[in-house]
Amino acid sequence: MKNTAIHSNLLMVLIIILSSGVYSQTADNDKTRRMSLHNEHPVDAYSPSQPAGQLTSPAYRRENSVFFTTQVNINVNGENILNDAGNEPSIAVDPGNPDRMAIGWRQFDNVNNNFRQAGNAFTADGGQTWTAPGVIEPGIFRSDPVLEADNQGVFYYNSLTSSGGSYFCRVFKSSNGGAEWDEGVPAQGGDKQWMEIDKTGGDGEGNIYSFWTSYYSVCMPGHFTRSTDGGDSYEDCVTVDGDPYWGTLAIGPSGELYTVGSGFNDGLVVTRSNNAQFSGNIVWWDYNTQVNLDGAMTAGPDVNPAGLLGQASIAVNLAPGPGNGNVYVLASVERLSNGDPGDVMFAKSDDGGLSFGEPIRINDDLSVNNTQWFGTMSVAPNGRIDVVWLDTRDAPAFNSLLSALYYSYSLDQGETWSANELLSDSFDPHVGWPNQEKMGDYFDMVSDNGNAHLAWANTLNGEQDVYYGRITPVITGTSESDNGDPVETLNASPNPFNENLRISFRLSNPSDVRIVLYDISGREIKTLEEGYLNAGSYSLPFDGKSIGNGVYFCRITAGGASKILRLVRVE
Repeated sequence: MKNTAIHSNLLMVLIIILSSGVYSQTADNDKTRRMSLHNEHPVDAYSPSQPAGQLTSPAYRRENSVFFTTQVNINVNGENILNDAGNEPSIAVDPGNPDRMAIGWRQFDNVNNNFRQAGNAFTADGGQTWTAPGVIEPGIFRSDPVLEADNQGVFYYNSLTSSGGSYFCRVFKSSNGGAEWDEGVPAQGGDKQWMEIDKTGGDGEGNIYSFWTSYYSVCMPGHFTRSTDGGDSYEDCVTVDGDPYWGTLAIGPSGELYTVGSGFNDGLVVTRSNNAQFSGNIVWWDYNTQVNLDGAMTAGPDVNPAGLLGQASIAVNLAPGPGNGNVYVLASVERLSNGDPGDVMFAKSDDGGLSFGEPIRINDDLSVNNTQWFGTMSVAPNGRIDVVWLDTRDAPAFNSLLSALYYSYSLDQGETWSANELLSDSFDPHVGWPNQEKMGDYFDMVSDNGNAHLAWANTLNGEQDVYYGRITPVITGTSESDNGDPVETLNASPNPFNENLRISFRLSNPSDVRIVLYDISGREIKTLEEGYLNAGSYSLPFDGKSIGNGVYFCRITAGGASKILRLVRVE
């Protein structure tokens, strides 16, 4: 009996060891499979464009009361360049002057060649017009652009290059809003890197953080670096707990740093560090948390065959009051519960990323066959959560891949969401591939209190191009109003207007009221009324001579609810 027991125990140990080996091998194989699908490396040789022989067409531009979009990969005359391509755009907005923005992208000079460079454009008028001064470092292979701006208005452009199987990044700086870039500095790096700058005003103010896929790293197994000297140098690499990949970063109200990315099991991984903000020490991580989104991040099946369904987004609510410090994650995932090829899924943590609630689907279509991809999220300073994605729900049967841009927002920390809003016409994402079967891997968005500023790619012009988009949500109320919306009506006459405008509104309840006029970039122009008003009807005159021609928005806030009215000033 004793020998039998010993043999039985030895057999059990052997089974456990073998099972562990099989599991480990399976996990390693899965990791290898996922990582082998998507990495940046030169295939085609550099083929310089010939500006003198470039064919052009009108650049695409569209505007309505909610969405304005315009092409940014253009020539010096503001025209579309035929037979080139651009994708994977990222946007930076100057916190002190939101009229100043820059967008970077992967620039392909020829759709028959997949050699890419660091495309870039800038605006100083809130996105109305853009200038594309040419690529950074012509003839140098560059990919995965990520842009950011600090509180001093300095812009940063993080760009990946790859040579002989080695991956490393360089970060360029611009002190004039992206019009000119310096020679850059080495910033460690690797494939699918992302970058974030601390703008909280605390100990980590100005710190630059970056992480990337550990599998393709200049300092494997390290895949995180930090700059504490304004981007003049970047520290030695460290690992990120949980080994996230295909993700982004965010900074909390006390300077705490979060990363999110896909895990090598289904779901996402969120990792937090409280000490990354303090210079002079080695970055360590407080914990990592598995986040259930009822799905897995994947290659973007038929809509984006050689690309991703999108990267993971993470954002933190910095607004004072309820929800301050909430951590939000979002991604387009292939669903586990129903096999849907792509849904935009969201989850929230109210304990600093230690745990997350049940996943919420943002797209409100009922089909399990449509693909919602490139889900992208940002949070405004007032706590509004903005989400965009590409959606095939409107595609006809003869081309089920046609996609359109959709939008939804939340005003109550992600508990409820606005009805999905169609922003763009549908387009074929397979048009204009630059010798690779993808439209990139991600979009990027930055929100202010009035707008969401989006860098995105599409084929609305008949080829693959990069666009700026400004979303101005028309908010008719919030779920936080205790007594309902006291603003019964909000009107303006005449509209469009020239010099004399009258804004009228009616309150159902006495309320503290604030009425503000904003320009199209979300900048506050004038406070028209502020104070306590009784229930009743009111009319306010406004002299339009004090402002220029263009589109403006009047927002009335009362009793925790608000309404927005679009105004047009003309001569």
